[in-house]
Amino acid sequence: MTVKPEWLRVKAPQWQRVGSVKEILRDLSLNTVCEEASCPNIGECFQAGTATFLIMGPACTRACPYCDIDFEKKPQPLDATEPIRLAEAVKRLNLNHVVITSVNRDDLPDGGASQFVRCIEETRKISPKTTIEILIPDLCGNWDALAIILSANPEVLNHNTETIPRLYRRTRPQGDYGRSLELLQRTREIVPSTYTKSGLMVGLGETDAEIRQVMEDLRAVDCDILTLGQYLQPTQKHLGVQEFVTPEQFEAWRIFGESIGFLQVVSSPLTRSSYHAEQVRELMARFPRPNNSQSGK
Repeated sequence: MTVKPEWLRVKAPQWQRVGSVKEILRDLSLNTVCEEASCPNIGECFQAGTATFLIMGPACTRACPYCDIDFEKKPQPLDATEPIRLAEAVKRLNLNHVVITSVNRDDLPDGGASQFVRCIEETRKISPKTTIEILIPDLCGNWDALAIILSANPEVLNHNTETIPRLYRRTRPQGDYGRSLELLQRTREIVPSTYTKSGLMVGLGETDAEIRQVMEDLRAVDCDILTLGQYLQPTQKHLGVQEFVTPEQFEAWRIFGESIGFLQVVSSPLTRSSYHAEQVRELMARFPRPNNSQSGK
């Protein structure tokens, strides 16, 4: 299927605002998922003055056939100035909520955990009121590395399951469904006060029943927040779209997700992991947890 339906059309952004965000990113030599992964919402998010920062990249050590992030270049050594530059961008953009994600860095002993911590710490130094969401890889199941990241007490820890178990071998050949669930479960055990979040892309051949089962699996590990969005093929080299899922089906999943206990379900064709992520601040006010310092770590 190559023709996109009407509901996948994106409004043209106001490029003056988009350009000012890009200027800041270029000035500070920072990467964003918005650009590296060809996100369809880049115009809307940049226009609103937000971005999802991509650290330790742009080269990735995995080659997931749905993802547009470069995996052919050799990963570079970590840049000690990156956390400082990221914190400066958060300040210049005046962000209330920031999302920090990374490429997979399976070449590093801790999967990049220490760099996540430094980014959180530097951001809090100059923007102490900004809530921080991190979207992390599976760390190859290195739970000591996960504990290192959580020691910095991010308000939200996001790790995407991405798809249903049946499609993992084709879509995430280096991933493991059970490991992703375990990461979310261990996060809840290590720091109960941190909100946990996950995301799914649809349109790769999954069934409604399979999506609902993943949602139930996520609730079984007490995941708080879920995003569901339509997979879009970045280039002809990537996996093809099997189905364009209707907005009505996305709404049905939202209703189901809320009925089984998710605190928030963001579900629409153009939803991505960090789309309108700042809404979590309202959720935190409605469903407060103990302060991270009181979590009993």
